[in-house]
Amino acid sequence: MAVALTMARMKIAILRHSIKGQQRGMMSSAATLGVLLALGTAYLAFQDGEWLAAAYSVWMLGWIIGPVFSGGGDETLRPEFFSLLGLPARRMASGLLVAAFVGVAPAVSLLALVGLVVAGARDGVVGALVAVPAMVLQLAVFVLLSKVTVALLGLALGSRVGAIGAGVVNGVILAFLGQIWVFMVALGQGGQIPEFVRYLPSGWGLLAVRGEYAALAALVVLVGLLLAAWAALLTRRAGASGTSARGRRPMRASGPYGAVVAKELRSWTRDLVRNHQLAFAFTYGVAFSAMPLVVGIKEMVPLAGPLFIMMAAAMTSNAYGLDGTAHWLTLMTPGASDVRGRQLAWLAAVGPVGLVLAVVCTAVVGGPWPLVMAATFALLGGAAGMVPLVSVVGLVPGIDPKKRGGNPLRTSEDDGSLTGMAYLMLVLVAVTAAPAVVVAVLFGWWGVPAGLLTGALCWWGLGLLAERRLTAGGPELLHLMRTGRRPGGGKAAEAGSAFKLPENMSRTQRMIVMICASFGAIPLVPQGIVAAVFVSNGQLRQSWFLATHMSPGLRWPVAIGFMLLGLGMYATGLWLWLRAKKAATK
Repeated sequence: MAVALTMARMKIAILRHSIKGQQRGMMSSAATLGVLLALGTAYLAFQDGEWLAAAYSVWMLGWIIGPVFSGGGDETLRPEFFSLLGLPARRMASGLLVAAFVGVAPAVSLLALVGLVVAGARDGVVGALVAVPAMVLQLAVFVLLSKVTVALLGLALGSRVGAIGAGVVNGVILAFLGQIWVFMVALGQGGQIPEFVRYLPSGWGLLAVRGEYAALAALVVLVGLLLAAWAALLTRRAGASGTSARGRRPMRASGPYGAVVAKELRSWTRDLVRNHQLAFAFTYGVAFSAMPLVVGIKEMVPLAGPLFIMMAAAMTSNAYGLDGTAHWLTLMTPGASDVRGRQLAWLAAVGPVGLVLAVVCTAVVGGPWPLVMAATFALLGGAAGMVPLVSVVGLVPGIDPKKRGGNPLRTSEDDGSLTGMAYLMLVLVAVTAAPAVVVAVLFGWWGVPAGLLTGALCWWGLGLLAERRLTAGGPELLHLMRTGRRPGGGKAAEAGSAFKLPENMSRTQRMIVMICASFGAIPLVPQGIVAAVFVSNGQLRQSWFLATHMSPGLRWPVAIGFMLLGLGMYATGLWLWLRAKKAATK
């Protein structure tokens, strides 16, 4: 117990001294949003049915996959810090578990679990009393599932098969979350939640407060098993770099372009993090496009190729930062064509897969060929130009591959900036394809040459800008990679700050931006685009799609209105962010 309390106090002290300025503002905004979601979850305890159990299953899923997409989760206290103390693995795991309860996410989740008290109180005093230990045990299950998942994925990234398998699983999970409306329609046509959700581990606390006390004992057993599993995994957490050292044939290249291409392609095959990223992008594109088939919507299947290209660009948007201080090799090679070589290697790694995926998926549903091919060609060129440019302009210092340690997921100390960079890349790449898509919609096959032209221009022009920026500011970028701060007098700028919320934004503005960015997709996609597809196909009264329940004269206006609302939310968030950035530079 003394070790656990000491670790908890250590984490409190670290958080108290490290969270300040912009990071404190972002955390307070996230906490406010989390509290609103938690209160909404607790309110479901007053509803009949399995709504509360379904909500807790979503919270559990968030705990499992959230750290996967945020660089391995909270590692304020890392196991490596205590490796020389000689602590038994189980004792270290127990201490780290207690410390893991310190933070915003556990506090918000505990508030959401107050719904157990409400649900128990509805059945009597005994139920309310049982809810107290059930809350603690349920939160422990959430935290331990998160820790075990990250540890297992870290081990998986030690081999090529594991890295690809983990990418496949993560891609399916994220696609499921993005298309969860499909399963709401398929499983709950009448607005009912399937009963099986109550028997998931996330619902055992709810079963306990409803009188099934064996579920409380099951929670205790599950916590013990997960703690033992995490302790065992901590002992196997090694200082792997996330690269494969298997022998390769010698590289042969003629000229500077060929040398860089050969080096990059060798990195694509050896770096298991890149294997994971490409497997994730491929799986996400296929799964996201195919899931609407569950409810009979096939129009999204041809988007698999374009979605894969966009996600691959987002995952590789910090290409130079991922290489770490290896940039000194480029600086010491005068005349090296690093940017052009990287562009060719990126196209060689992503292009064939994206083209085959686009052709096969479009052939399966019989079109629309002009639109899909125009978007595919434009996205390939746009992404090949944007990836090096964004990486050079907004570089986020990464951890050198040889120093990634036992958590290969953690490729940077600033995962918030990496997330912002990925989202920005999705938007920028989509913008590069917009002209060709418009031409394809208006003039059919003319969109294909338009896509080839805009793609070639983006590849050449954006690559030229990146090359000039790299040549002019190479030493500064190396300094940024080594120290995490940009060179210059006075207060050094935080690395990756281009993708953070500006410090001069008020708490209200931060909250508006976060809400718009987080929930803008709901009115835009399901209530707007998907509802319009239903209306155009004559599929009326479809579950929660409001436009399908309206009178004939209001169906299209409602669907279009939701599309405009979603676009307006994104535009509002972007406008507030740009205005604050402009004011901060004055």
